Amino acid sequence: MTKHIFVTGGVVSSIGKGLTSASIGMLLEARGLRVRMQKLDPYINVDPGTMSPYQHGEVYVLDDGSETDLDLGHYERFTSGTLTRDSNYTTGQIYLRVIEKERRGQFLGKTVQVIPHITNEIKEAVLRLADPNTDIVITEIGGTVGDIEGLPFLEAIRQFPQDVGRENCLFIHLTLVPYLKAAAEIKTKPTQHSVGQLRQIGIQPDMLICRCEQSISREEREKIALFCNVDVQAVIEEKDKDFSIYEVPLSLRDHKLDEFIIKRFGLNAQPLRLEAWDNLMFSLRNPKHEISIAVVGKYAEHKDAYKSIYESLDHAGIRHQCQIRIARIQSSDIEEEGPERLLAGYDGILIPGGFGERGVEGKVQAIRYAREREIPFFGICLGMQCAAIEFGRNVIGLERAHSTEFDKDSPHPVICLLDEQRNVTQMGGTMRLGTQPCHLIHDSIAQRAYQTDSVSERHRHRYEFNNVYRQQYEAHGIRFSGLSPDGGLVEIIELPSHPHFVAVQFHPEFKSKPTKSHPLFARFIEAAIERHNGRKQRNTPSAADGSSGGALESSAVTS
Repeated sequence: MTKHIFVTGGVVSSIGKGLTSASIGMLLEARGLRVRMQKLDPYINVDPGTMSPYQHGEVYVLDDGSETDLDLGHYERFTSGTLTRDSNYTTGQIYLRVIEKERRGQFLGKTVQVIPHITNEIKEAVLRLADPNTDIVITEIGGTVGDIEGLPFLEAIRQFPQDVGRENCLFIHLTLVPYLKAAAEIKTKPTQHSVGQLRQIGIQPDMLICRCEQSISREEREKIALFCNVDVQAVIEEKDKDFSIYEVPLSLRDHKLDEFIIKRFGLNAQPLRLEAWDNLMFSLRNPKHEISIAVVGKYAEHKDAYKSIYESLDHAGIRHQCQIRIARIQSSDIEEEGPERLLAGYDGILIPGGFGERGVEGKVQAIRYAREREIPFFGICLGMQCAAIEFGRNVIGLERAHSTEFDKDSPHPVICLLDEQRNVTQMGGTMRLGTQPCHLIHDSIAQRAYQTDSVSERHRHRYEFNNVYRQQYEAHGIRFSGLSPDGGLVEIIELPSHPHFVAVQFHPEFKSKPTKSHPLFARFIEAAIERHNGRKQRNTPSAADGSSGGALESSAVTS
């Protein structure tokens, strides 16, 4: 029977449940077990697709077009289990399903209540991932124990062992053990209170994972175990990682977390093998190159808004054994201060996606700066559309070329609404979403990077390149190197005369993994390394010298 692990969090939000859950899944997969992962979010929005990146971070898109929580990005990057729309449920989705059933008369006139109807729907959502081909389902409960909006989810998982058997369920509680510098002491009381709240709900955790700045002594672990009613070997330390989030699974391995879970479930599992992950960490710790990349976006100050972008840059750095210094630059700042001041000295410029007019002109200016100075450039989604706008205005001479998203009266709408979007009135889940095929032009930059003539990539957009202008762009040097199978939709544009100028309509960052960098990110970083080495040979200043835009950060995303 499929086993179930439920991960809850306490004391504070943003404690790292998603990363910890993904790390647990990775360790269990490395023991030969078949794992699937799921996130239950307590907010009432049906999905994060209509939520502001400032509120929620990036929207992570799956193959089937589901717009999901950014933690699912961790799940996919760390594990190989299939993620579908059943991998992420919100309160809004749960209530919507129950209300639709009530409207169809499926409850036979009964009063619809949180218990049992909402909790039953939540349990059904969890059971959808349990099948004969799955050994373990890991379900993360969003929010913090004690939040009123999360109570139906906690009640549902409290009931769950009664349905499938207590021996088939494991409760892991992630909590904070703070270190007070003034007292020079680790404090266990917040963890005790958090577990106390969980036990009042009726859930006794089997394991505690303790986030901490300082190592927890044996004596302190025994104290936590005693007051929280868990075995001392089930109190696992998860110390903050100063270097990289990819250290987290190795830290949990060192504390024998996988052994505890396998023993608790009585599973037969193969010895743990993490050679690929150890090699990954070796590459991170022993870089042969160091470069700087400017990421120019409208949400640049909010790191989670482009989480998959930053991690994909990390993956490319791992692939080339390169330390990447990332500068997060607000595109609106470029409008005010100019690209010459904010972008000078970088080895590559990346323009990510986004919605709305704010900062678009700054992106256009950044692209012109990269094109004219032959700096490796990579545009993604809106980044590709801005590249088309910039080229139309400044190379072809299309005055006021723009997207109809931002200027409905533009005399040259080089970016226009997709035909399939013209009659769409609802916002949520109505864009061109999910995996779509793309055919590559032979011997293009993209084709050489992918080493194949056909790929499938994930999309999230409403606007496209206007084919009316295709011949004009080609006549001025643009190559449309990736097209939809019918040739009607431009997916990739390149500038062959440039050292590296590539822009894509899709989101390659959603298919990159630390052990397998996405080909387009890998090629972009390779071009940036080539530029950096070429400049170094000419005795020019290093890439970071003189850069006054965003603060440079190490590529290894820290936890």
